[in-house]
Amino acid sequence: IESARVIVHDGLVDPAILALARGDAQLISVAKRRSHHTLPQEEISELLVRVARSGQDVVRLKGGDPFVFGRGGEEAEVARAAGVAVEVVPGISAANGAAAAAQIALTHRDASSIVSFVAGQCKGLKDQDWAGLAGKGRTLVIYMGVKTAPQIAEKLMEDGLSPDMPVAVIENGTRPDMRVLRGLLAGLPDLVEHEKVVSPALIVIGEVTARDDVALAVAAQEAAR
Repeated sequence: IESARVIVHDGLVDPAILALARGDAQLISVAKRRSHHTLPQEEISELLVRVARSGQDVVRLKGGDPFVFGRGGEEAEVARAAGVAVEVVPGISAANGAAAAAQIALTHRDASSIVSFVAGQCKGLKDQDWAGLAGKGRTLVIYMGVKTAPQIAEKLMEDGLSPDMPVAVIENGTRPDMRVLRGLLAGLPDLVEHEKVVSPALIVIGEVTARDDVALAVAAQEAAR
């Protein structure tokens, strides 16, 4: 970051990270929101190739890990196909970072030995097969699921998951204004609506979200703010 001539960054990158850039670096925002993309994905990939071919060092800066729902794989494929060398710096995915910050153990010897990550806003959500991804001994983490919380809850219950399965919603995970909201699967849509949850937020479904030590830790965090 400190040596790059061009930094192409997402909207969720903390300003403190961007502040590490050299004074003459060109910062290009390609921020994406559910209803608005600064640039289509194809144009982002083309931009990266064009800048790299001009002889400038370019950093593609993403929040989280670029290869977990970050479309980093697609961008790397386009760059390699164009003959551009790619170096990937691993990041901490939102599921790992937010859950740890909320003191929710995605795996726990007494509660979960399987973790699954899914995207909650993909096309054809209703037709996707999520059977077996959530339930006893399992943890399901849903990215980008705030707007589709009603469909997610309905889908999982139709697949046989108990309406009483514990859930947690982590808003602004790892940030100073992080919120951790807990409830049950059947009440997930109302929880999101009543608490006016906004992105970025993760939905964690599983018994790990309801352990007493988690509740105490979250309460202590909120009391300290």
